[in-house]
Amino acid sequence: MPHRPLDPLRRRVRTPRQKLVALFVSACVVLGFGAYGILRLTTPEDRSCAAGVDRPVGSSECVGVNGDGHDFGVPELRDVAGAIRAENATLASGEYVTVAVMLPLTSTDTGMRTKVLHEVQGAYAYQLRANRESNGQRPTIRLVLANTGRGNAYWRTAVDRLLALADGPQRLRAVSGIATSSTEMREAVTVLTQARIAVVGTTITADDIANGPGGKPFPGLARVSPTNSDEAKALAHFGRVDSAKAILVQDDRTGDHYIDTLKSAFDASLKNAPLEPQQFTSDPSDSTQEGTTANTFRNITLLLCDTSADTVFFAGRHTQLRQFINALGARGCVDRAFTILTGDEGSYLGADRKLDRKALKNKVTVRYAALAHPDAWRPGPGRKVPATGGSVRAYEDFVRDIAKSAPKERPVALADGQAIIAYDAMATAVHAIRQATPDGSAFPAKEDVGNQWPQVKGSLRVQGASGWICLDNYGNPYNKAVPIVELAQDGSQRFVQMAWPEGKPPTGTCLPPKRG
Repeated sequence: MPHRPLDPLRRRVRTPRQKLVALFVSACVVLGFGAYGILRLTTPEDRSCAAGVDRPVGSSECVGVNGDGHDFGVPELRDVAGAIRAENATLASGEYVTVAVMLPLTSTDTGMRTKVLHEVQGAYAYQLRANRESNGQRPTIRLVLANTGRGNAYWRTAVDRLLALADGPQRLRAVSGIATSSTEMREAVTVLTQARIAVVGTTITADDIANGPGGKPFPGLARVSPTNSDEAKALAHFGRVDSAKAILVQDDRTGDHYIDTLKSAFDASLKNAPLEPQQFTSDPSDSTQEGTTANTFRNITLLLCDTSADTVFFAGRHTQLRQFINALGARGCVDRAFTILTGDEGSYLGADRKLDRKALKNKVTVRYAALAHPDAWRPGPGRKVPATGGSVRAYEDFVRDIAKSAPKERPVALADGQAIIAYDAMATAVHAIRQATPDGSAFPAKEDVGNQWPQVKGSLRVQGASGWICLDNYGNPYNKAVPIVELAQDGSQRFVQMAWPEGKPPTGTCLPPKRG
């Protein structure tokens, strides 16, 4: 019988030994996958971004505090975060204290991202001055960045990390930044100051995030920017507005401390205005959202044409301010000229690509009370620098410091004033830290730093690049210089004139008077 080759498709009969081996291998595979699955289920997901920074559950943002070069996933911050890391690395462990800059670093709003970058750059420039050009004064300054997340949603996470740093070996002694007058920032300032950590606000201007004769809800808080009330007073002194030809356009959303106090301040300046304010309502959860307010502004501009007003006081955030300008540029009564006066949110407009530049050519003038401007303390054609309230030298020191702190091919933009005011806030924090350090001691106690604010005046004032910083007994700047800035037709921010809350510059002593 001829030999038949084996059919490869025929089922192979396995021996008992082979079956045992196969069973053992299968069991190992099953147990291996099972163990891996159990490990995945029982081991927490690694959500860390860097030392002191992680992603909260349900968020992709990196939130926390870091001074080791982490940029929080924001490419624009990479250079300055790396520079801060390099400077921090030079500090001897027993000679420094820490200052934090707390900001919504991961904001997706274009204007806020620009503001954040410039503030960090300004703070870093003063860190270099404090450590390298202060005649060897101690302690030296370690700088860290604290991210509160988009809309400051994770402020509590950042604040808890800062509280831990205050009592640890990094010796946190002051927190700067606090960029927005929002409810979240009010709560953050409350927690920090109740823990006796000094806070120096950069651009918070709301009157109700401040101490005053009625009490000190924020012990240890100082600000280097004028309040909304002071901004409004300065605008009124500058413009000498005829209230009979003025009208207020205001956001009727409540709970935003910048808007609420600006409305009150403008309303006080327009007591004799003949018409009630025109109102709009921005998004209650996020004022950077466009919403439907553009439609409201179209209607408001139609009503403005029915009035005899030529000056509009605007109390609202920058997104709605831009929408209003665009609408006013397309108004029906184009033969009539209008001037818009507003608070420091106007500083965002220079970087706002959605602003209709043509509106500024249709007899619309936009002026705002800035916190700082690069031309405010520089002599110009037909413009003298005030003899008091600030100095050319202090501003020139800032210009040299900011130039040394950034790559030559990427200089820091100064027109919006954010780098200038952040530099001054750091200067104020360092001033207090060193004033509070006892002779023979390397560091001040954390609670002693905020106690220095009542003495920051007179010959102990801070020579700020934005003007003199003379604080009253409550940590608020007295008669701080307010640059009035105009948004030019090409979108640039042009310095117009210096204005003062008290109507004129302070005396050479810069001592706040007794208030009734």
